[in-house]
Amino acid sequence: MKKILITGHAGFIGSHVLRHFVYSYPEYDIHGMDSLTYAANLDNVKDIEDRYTLHVMDIRNREGLMRIFEREQFTDVIHLAAESHVDNSISNPLIFAETNILGTLNLLDAFRKYSTGRFHHVSTDEVYGYLHIGDPEFTETTPYDPSSPYSASKAASDHFVRAYHRTYGIDVTITNCSNNYGPNQNHEKFIPTVIRSIINEEPIPIYGKGENIRDWLFVGEHAQAIDVVFHTGVPGETYNVGGNMEMSNLDLVYLICDMMYERGWSNGNARKLITFVTDRPGHDFRYAIDSSKLSEKLRWSPYPELFRQNLLETIDWFSEIYNLKPSIGRPKTKE
Repeated sequence: MKKILITGHAGFIGSHVLRHFVYSYPEYDIHGMDSLTYAANLDNVKDIEDRYTLHVMDIRNREGLMRIFEREQFTDVIHLAAESHVDNSISNPLIFAETNILGTLNLLDAFRKYSTGRFHHVSTDEVYGYLHIGDPEFTETTPYDPSSPYSASKAASDHFVRAYHRTYGIDVTITNCSNNYGPNQNHEKFIPTVIRSIINEEPIPIYGKGENIRDWLFVGEHAQAIDVVFHTGVPGETYNVGGNMEMSNLDLVYLICDMMYERGWSNGNARKLITFVTDRPGHDFRYAIDSSKLSEKLRWSPYPELFRQNLLETIDWFSEIYNLKPSIGRPKTKE
């Protein structure tokens, strides 16, 4: 029987991965590990708290990790624990190096000593740098060219995972994903910030002119892709996971403004709240993911046609969380 450790399980993507595995594989012994920083919330997985084992542990704590791995004898690891907010990495790069690089090394060493299965590492498309309009999408062979301390730390962790596969022969797979969205995301991220600003009738901050382009991937689809790669991916291989939904930041804000009005969550004046702010240092212009390897080799593909439906679900979830003002009224009937 598999005994799987999911790190960062109380965070945004991790909570969806944990839930997906708990419900899809009831025969597995599922464990979650999280240091419960500001970006984690056990309420994200409260509904399944009796279906997995919780370990409160910081992956920077090497000795603590070794003790847990020796005691539990995990067969497999799905590694999502990371510092991930680019702005925070610019102001405090050291913690990103400590968590994303040294923390991953600690996990790899514990896994190498006590585990026998697969180490799946979840990474980001930001390791590839940025694209211009008309440039081909990122593939798994795109050279690494990180722009921020965050993406540099993730690039380093990717390299260490591959190095451990080649040097020590451990079974590893890596996924590099595009921008995720969905319920449970931390309030500091872009889409939750837009929703919260509209509800509170506060300025909606957009870097530069809002021309930066991102590829958006629904978090539930990402969890399914991780499942597929974890179970059927080729050892040592990397798979890109994208949503096939490129959109400029400004166009996404326009869409959210309109959808919140349609759903009854705003008064229709949200676009007037848009405020352009000084651009982020080293702000990557465009990300775009080519997921054809994952589609052709492992039969997983995203569903961009469900983008509007998934965004509506996300808007409704955050609107409830952020306590809609009574003057705006209740939402319309949900689909």
